[in-house]
Amino acid sequence: MPYSEETATYKFNHTMLRVKDPNVSLQFYTEIIGMDLIEKLEFKDFTLYFLAFDHTGGKATDSEKKAGRRMREGILELTHNHGTESLDTTPYHSGNSEPRGFGHIAITVGNVEEACARFERLGVTFKKRLTDGTMKFIAFILDPDGYWIEVLQDSTPEK
Repeated sequence: MPYSEETATYKFNHTMLRVKDPNVSLQFYTEIIGMDLIEKLEFKDFTLYFLAFDHTGGKATDSEKKAGRRMREGILELTHNHGTESLDTTPYHSGNSEPRGFGHIAITVGNVEEACARFERLGVTFKKRLTDGTMKFIAFILDPDGYWIEVLQDSTPEK
């Protein structure tokens, strides 16, 4: 359906992933991927963590980030169901083994080779390196719960 006035204000705000251990996942998404925690909502049985990239050069305050959460796109919501952190293995399914379902999230980077070299140095697990397969311009890394993250250049690759 093409653009219409009825849907002109719609945005793809966020996607949610369930995580086993929020401390491990938050460290991965903030320190390795570079996202900021923009809001945390605690409930009796679960906690929600909303993360996004800060494109203000660090100028946005915590209250500005929180206030703008529903107005922006590209937010990752991590849901922690209390108690899962003490389990031996993750109770969640990444969707990339049988039965297949959810596939991956994706991030774009300024230089995909440099980003992948950084992930390698930081000990991130790769599902697909740039040198694997026929699509040499994308890589896939795994987060602590086994979710796939596609990493690609923020511009069209040379053919």
